[in-house]
Amino acid sequence: MDRDWIATARTLSEALPYLQRYTGAVVVVKFGGNAMGDDEAMAEFARDIVLMRQVGMNPVVVHGGGPMINDMLKKLGIESEWVRGKRVTDKATVEVVEMILSGLVNKRIVQAINDQGGRAVGISGKDDDLMVCEADDPELGFVGRPVEMNVQIVRDLYNAGLIPVIAPVATGVADNETFNVNGDTAAGAIAGALQADRLLLLTDVAGVKNKQGKVITQLTPEDVAALIEDGTIAGGMIPKVETALQAVKEGVRAVVIVDGRVANACLLELFTEHGAGSMIRSTIPRVTPRGR
Repeated sequence: MDRDWIATARTLSEALPYLQRYTGAVVVVKFGGNAMGDDEAMAEFARDIVLMRQVGMNPVVVHGGGPMINDMLKKLGIESEWVRGKRVTDKATVEVVEMILSGLVNKRIVQAINDQGGRAVGISGKDDDLMVCEADDPELGFVGRPVEMNVQIVRDLYNAGLIPVIAPVATGVADNETFNVNGDTAAGAIAGALQADRLLLLTDVAGVKNKQGKVITQLTPEDVAALIEDGTIAGGMIPKVETALQAVKEGVRAVVIVDGRVANACLLELFTEHGAGSMIRSTIPRVTPRGR
């Protein structure tokens, strides 16, 4: 018999404890980075999400779309102003952001999941007032910080057998306000409000690294604080780990910063002993998982 088939069967058998552990689990996946612009990587990601749903998990996808926003602003000749390295989002910019995130990007991901045999539905943080924001920093304009979460619509979708795909565009406290929300921040807030079992933050890096450049596979909030303090965690990784800490504080069982460049990264993380990134969880698990 072909050795590859035997290896496949063994892999499926070894995945059993993980499949059992995650039956009924809510897993929020933040999708972004280079994979979004690559049709093949998008199809592979979509297949992973469909498989997660097929084996009894409740995946919820939250996405970004920075590069596509930049492309459209350039095409429309809208100049961006920057304050302390962050884009100022004025009225004209936020309209483009909503058009790209809720329209182009959201529906591409929905279509990719449906093409793989899933049943995806695209919404934004505006739908059913899922995410209500106020300005994170008045100088940055319409960049939002979630202040109220209404996640029942997300539960209704996955309880009906659908896969929610959420664009990080939110409504404001005042009427007719639209806010752009950082994709990681939105994913963390949604995972926290859902009390998700896992939040997977897909990135274009291998994970949180120590001083020697090796990926740290398990971290507690105390470890993260110490690594920020001594400068080991720096730059773009800081907002990611801060999102992770906030999500854990709000009741998410564990957050994993996953290397989205690795093939089938979500499946590796969830269904194998190997994992595919850095897991941040409270010192004592609330529920001791079976099989690990």
